[in-house]
Amino acid sequence: MIKKELFFRGFKSILKPDSPAIALGCCFIAIGALLKNIGFNIQESIFSTMLIYALPGSLVMAESILVGASLLSIFIAVWFVNARLYPMAVSLFPLMMDEKQPKWKYYLSCHFIAVSAWLIMKSNYETIEKKDRVDFWIGIGSATWSVAVVSTILGFYLSDYLNKDMLMGLAILNPIYFTCMLVGAMKTIQVSLSVMLGGILGPFFYFFSPEWSILLGGIIAGSISYLIGEKNVN
Repeated sequence: MIKKELFFRGFKSILKPDSPAIALGCCFIAIGALLKNIGFNIQESIFSTMLIYALPGSLVMAESILVGASLLSIFIAVWFVNARLYPMAVSLFPLMMDEKQPKWKYYLSCHFIAVSAWLIMKSNYETIEKKDRVDFWIGIGSATWSVAVVSTILGFYLSDYLNKDMLMGLAILNPIYFTCMLVGAMKTIQVSLSVMLGGILGPFFYFFSPEWSILLGGIIAGSISYLIGEKNVN
C-alpha cells in the first residue's frame, strides 16, 4: 500500500513558493477554454486532461481536431509529442526503484511524468529515503494532475470571459516558468551550454525549417553540450 504520510507530504509540496502549480494551473485554464471553443463538453474536457495530462499534447490534440485529422492521426501525434517525457522517466525512476516496493506503483506513477512534477521531485528526492520515494512521487503526481484537471474545469466555465490575448498569456506562463527554472539550474557546463546553445540554435534553424527548428536546435545543442561536458570531466 501507499504510505499516507509520504503521499500527503508529496501532495502538499505543490504549496511551496517555488512550486510550478500556479503556472501549470494557468496553462490548463487556457486549455479548458480552448477545448470548449472547439466543441468539447465539460465531460470530454475533463477526460482529455485526465488522460493526456500534458500541455503540448493537449494543444496538439486540439489543433488536430480543428484541421479535421483522423482519430488515429491524433493518437499518433499526441503519442509522439509526449515521447519527450521519456528522458525524464529515465533520469527519475532509477532514483526511486526499490526491490521492496511492488511494481504496480511504478506502472501507476508513470502517468504522472511531467515537467512540473519532475522538477518538484528532483528538488526534494534527496530528503526522502529511497524506499519511500515512489510514495512521495505518487503524491506529487496526484497533486499536479489534480491541479491540471481542476484548472481545465475553471477554464471551461471561464472561457466566455477570456479573450484571445488573455488565453495566449495564460498558455505561455508555464514555458516561461520552466525557462527560469532551467536558468536557475545552470550549475554545470552541460546544463549551461545546452540552455544557451538551444536558445541560439532554435531561432537560427527557424529560418530554414520552422516545423523542425525546436527539435533540431534541441538535439544539436544537447549533443554538443553532452560531448563537451564529458570531455571536460575526463
